[in-house]
Amino acid sequence: MFFRRSLLLTLYKLSDIAILICSLALSAIAGNYLVVHGILSMDFCDFTSIRFKFQHLILLIVLIELWHIIFEHLNLYRSRRFGSRLQESFDILKATTFGSFIIGGFAFFFYPSSLNIVYILLFWASSTFLTIMARLFMRLFLMVIRNMGMNLRHVVVIGMNERAMEFAREITQSRVLGYKLTGFVDNKLPDTCDQKDMLACLDNFSDVLNRYVVDEVIIGLPFMSSYEQIKKIVSLCMDHGILVRYLADLFDTQFAKSTVDDFHGLPILTIYKGPEENWSFVVKRAVDIVLTTAGLLFLFPVFIIIGILIKIDSPGPVFFVQERVGYNKRRFKLYKFRTMIDGAEKRQSELEHLNEASGPVFKIKNDPRITRTGRILRRTSLDELPQLISVLKGDMSMVGPRPLPERDYNGFDKEWHKRRFSVRPGLTCLWQINGRHEVPFHKWMELDMEYIDNWSLLLDLKILIKTVPVVLKCSGAH
Repeated sequence: MFFRRSLLLTLYKLSDIAILICSLALSAIAGNYLVVHGILSMDFCDFTSIRFKFQHLILLIVLIELWHIIFEHLNLYRSRRFGSRLQESFDILKATTFGSFIIGGFAFFFYPSSLNIVYILLFWASSTFLTIMARLFMRLFLMVIRNMGMNLRHVVVIGMNERAMEFAREITQSRVLGYKLTGFVDNKLPDTCDQKDMLACLDNFSDVLNRYVVDEVIIGLPFMSSYEQIKKIVSLCMDHGILVRYLADLFDTQFAKSTVDDFHGLPILTIYKGPEENWSFVVKRAVDIVLTTAGLLFLFPVFIIIGILIKIDSPGPVFFVQERVGYNKRRFKLYKFRTMIDGAEKRQSELEHLNEASGPVFKIKNDPRITRTGRILRRTSLDELPQLISVLKGDMSMVGPRPLPERDYNGFDKEWHKRRFSVRPGLTCLWQINGRHEVPFHKWMELDMEYIDNWSLLLDLKILIKTVPVVLKCSGAH
């Protein structure tokens, strides 16, 4: 089994080397074809015309090694029996994108006069496509031989509780995973199970390792009540050199996700809910910076005009500054154009009995504290524009749950409502494009949870696009 795994890993690495070299050559050939047909300019980088020298071979070897390091770092050489094809393709996309930057860097330092962005884009496209196709072909090949009863891993499941039995059913029904269930080890046989499925009791687990072919052991015992037994089982498996997997729902965290990292040899289990922080968050932040910088520069004259109108209409500052609860309960200063009379916050307690909003939030449609200019600013959502400053500072994002003041946060009576603070607050969100103040509080919170659980860059883009007509129509704003 170890030999087959080593052979498969070697094939992966050799195919990646072949794809790297082929992509370098194909990109040059494709680029030259486009030049000949007048689609690209004559200054396209033709690496095939560069005279071969010994240092070029050294550079190629360095590139191959860096390529493998990137792929290794993104776990593209580990077993992916439980991984999805989509996740593997996504990891390949990240690896080839980063690798293409490396290629571009090499071209910049060693062939600056020949550097052409089109070549890098062609290399990125070809290497990504070929690598994904190679991985899909390998998956198909493994699927075929596993259906023929080859490349199977013999597995023993520790525990016969509902969770362990469900896992066993899944791996036996999914033949493409390549698992063959040897049997179960537990002290108690459930009424719904056959005696022949039980290999031994927990105290006799060592006999199972000695009598049967075992490639993997899956532990499905409850962690708290079976710690000592789990410890002995893991120790025995380590003595025999057998891989151990644990069904790590340690705390019955329904709908939560988990990852395992290595910290100086110590496995760290990370449990989280909502989106995983990865390169997409870097892109989201970059988009925030670009949009807010452009927005603040473009809207600067509008800021001046609104500031003048506010000062003419009523005495007091142009901006309303209030402390809000942000990412993971961090407090930050939120900026808005002042739409109420100066000192309006001090009068809020007098108006609590007029509150029209459900839940802990405070909202009055015809608030007597609002100025004439303020009413227009609120209706058109122009009062929100200074929040671009908070986005640029990193306290907020363009898209995310709306930031709430301390008063509203203290009024939350359900703990799950507070998960909305696990992401940065935003200028717009699902609540904003689904009725805003017309939406009851419980629905508002559900929309925030929906956003967090289904977050993607595409979802952010959809919300931003849908926000434009909502603001233009002044829907739900008051």
